[in-house]
Amino acid sequence: MSKRALQQRLMSLDQAGVTSLPRRRVHSNADAAMAQGTQPTTAAATAASDRASALAIIRDEVAACQRCGELAAGRTQTVFGVGPPAPRLCFFGEAPGADEDVSGVPFVGAAGQLLTKIIEACTLSRDEVYILNVLKCRPPGNRRPESAEVANCRPFFEQQFEILQPEFICCLGTTAAQTLLDTNESIGSLRKRWFEYRGSRVICTYHPSYLLRNPPAKRDVWEDMKRLMEAMGIAVS
Repeated sequence: MSKRALQQRLMSLDQAGVTSLPRRRVHSNADAAMAQGTQPTTAAATAASDRASALAIIRDEVAACQRCGELAAGRTQTVFGVGPPAPRLCFFGEAPGADEDVSGVPFVGAAGQLLTKIIEACTLSRDEVYILNVLKCRPPGNRRPESAEVANCRPFFEQQFEILQPEFICCLGTTAAQTLLDTNESIGSLRKRWFEYRGSRVICTYHPSYLLRNPPAKRDVWEDMKRLMEAMGIAVS
């Protein structure tokens, strides 16, 4: 394979969300080794591409959604979600804020910057996780989502999770936890426990915006993150 062809191939894999390649086994027959090395890679790239295409279809549906008249009329744009199409971990929040409404990207404001620090403290990066919210539009004045709005957006985030199939989901705050787990329990009582959602292991913790108002709770969130990282097999101090 030429250098140019190799570069094009790597760019295609990167766009498809493939961030690592399997090690090639050493065989006496070089052609057989190449075949065995490329087949899994091709399958992974195809699967990632299929997921990305499926997510793109739902993203377009979200962008055109008018189910919540007040939210649709007041939004700058919808905020679908961001991350790789086959993430091991998803962070699930409440709704976009003013910064997210402008950028179209979840968790980019002050709370988002804190979430980024939390992710990095877990020895991960935002590029390795998928981030999404219950609502795809900003509620006026950043108020809590209404039950009808949650019901309207539920098919969208449920389809996202169905496509993403994460091994772990971290619910950020009361709205995300209660919505995903279909419970009325408080976030305080949901912490320190494991749940299951369609094959994904779910853990709940405080929303970063709550930490901005109550800095002492950062210690609780870090304990939750250490519990999550332990389950993922990631060592953190």
